[in-house]
Amino acid sequence: MLTILGFAMIATFLVLIMTKKMSPIAALVLIPALFCVAAGKGAHLGDYVIDGVTGLAPTAAMLMFAIVYFGVMIDVGLFDPVVRGILRFCKADPMRVVVGTAALAAIVSLDGDGSTTFMITVSAMYPLYKRLGMSLVVMTGVAAMANGVMNTVPWGGPTARAATALKLDAADIFVPMIPALLVGLLGVLGLAYVLGLRERRRLGALRIADEESAETKETVLVGAGAGASGGRLGKRPVGGGAGEADGGDDDGDLLKGLDPNRPTLRPRLYWFNALLTGTLITAMILELLPIPVLFLLGAALALSVNYPRLPDQKARIAAHADNVLNVSGMVFAAAVFTGVLQGTGMIDSMAGRLVDTVPEGLGPHMALVTGVLSLPLTYFMSNDGFYFGVLPVLAEAGAAHGVTPLEMARASLVGQPLHMSSPLVPAVYVLVGMARVEFGDHTRFVVKWAALTCLLILTAGILFGTI
Repeated sequence: MLTILGFAMIATFLVLIMTKKMSPIAALVLIPALFCVAAGKGAHLGDYVIDGVTGLAPTAAMLMFAIVYFGVMIDVGLFDPVVRGILRFCKADPMRVVVGTAALAAIVSLDGDGSTTFMITVSAMYPLYKRLGMSLVVMTGVAAMANGVMNTVPWGGPTARAATALKLDAADIFVPMIPALLVGLLGVLGLAYVLGLRERRRLGALRIADEESAETKETVLVGAGAGASGGRLGKRPVGGGAGEADGGDDDGDLLKGLDPNRPTLRPRLYWFNALLTGTLITAMILELLPIPVLFLLGAALALSVNYPRLPDQKARIAAHADNVLNVSGMVFAAAVFTGVLQGTGMIDSMAGRLVDTVPEGLGPHMALVTGVLSLPLTYFMSNDGFYFGVLPVLAEAGAAHGVTPLEMARASLVGQPLHMSSPLVPAVYVLVGMARVEFGDHTRFVVKWAALTCLLILTAGILFGTI
């Protein structure tokens, strides 16, 4: 009964948000509450929610202060050189823009944190997507998949969890998987190329008027809102595509977020901010302090040094309050969903039933089975639930048929490109929130491509002999 209710709850949630019948926050709260009552455990709903909130509170705190920190870094101009480099590569060509999005997300993902990756990627690329009139779900989908592949680095989380659960060395799991993961990353870049060509056909390649200087070109694109100086956009049709560049809308203020003349810039403090960010990321990787504490300290230091005057600090906090409220609210709403899933026992029942459905004849191929199961299981449950609850059971079944724990651990990483778009992953709300994309639209677009990326990694892992 719990298994049926669990799958029904997840299906109901996905259908409602994908059809836009309910907002994600409302669905994350009301749907599990109703199913908790249906399971006959309504009296314990409060306990389940408090347990869920307690478990996700550090994540919510980390996201709140991370948004403030990276928001300040964007305000002061730390990432402007990165944006200008990407723009030089992109040259207002939609195909290059999408490929640049995937490359940027993959590079930034080396810090091991999805939320910071999405904040930097969206902040850098959003103005360009809006200026060229490109699809924002393409941006969120490509960024999520690139981050999902790179999320397998040992300090990213899944590999460490698999190593802990099966008592293995994280390097022994990750290093042999590098060729398969590179294939997956190339697959994401290839998909970005195809999606970029599709956007190019739909919109045409845009170019700045030839007589304008390179400096003006960058100004027009980076400060793409009202008030950007002097540029004129010309349109060169490619493949018969139709459509005009989006020159200005209600997002004008956000589009000016990377204006090279904005008053929030602190060019004299550039190297201090770069050193501070590098130190923060290094401390995260080395786990010198809990990540929420690091971002709390980093945000306080960044505000105090860059904006010594109290009114300026308040203004910067207010400028990012919308993102903070949206993301933290979504995280606490997701705590209701996860709390009910775990508290009622639905998640354990679902995992056990899926494991029991594996035919006996597939025992010698449990690594392959684990790789396939990692797609739905890591999408419908947290990494903690999968790696600490399900993987040990699968590994034990595999060991009975001669499948080594290392093979099982490597196979368990396959589902990460899809996992990063799960409604139970707080970072995805940073992505869709900052990009102003409906979560349902993102889900409809990304699921099929992310699943194909996962299967590509699984196939490569089998061919390379690591799975």
